[in-house]
Amino acid sequence: MEQAVKNRWIFCPSCGGNTRTEVRRDTVLYHQSIFCPKCKKEYLVNVKQFKIHIVNEPDAKTQS
Repeated sequence: MEQAVKNRWIFCPSCGGNTRTEVRRDTVLYHQSIFCPKCKKEYLVNVKQFKIHIVNEPDAKTQS
């Protein structure tokens, strides 16, 4: 018997709002960009088995 695959929404790490990105339990994302329409911020995240980790990367610096 197959188990139902559950879906969950990814919520904004800052304000807790819905990011309009839905993932399944078996979804694995690395360095995925998500945008929150509520707080107008973009985040880079890793997702594995509904666990969301924010990736902190340094900003690119311009060359002089």
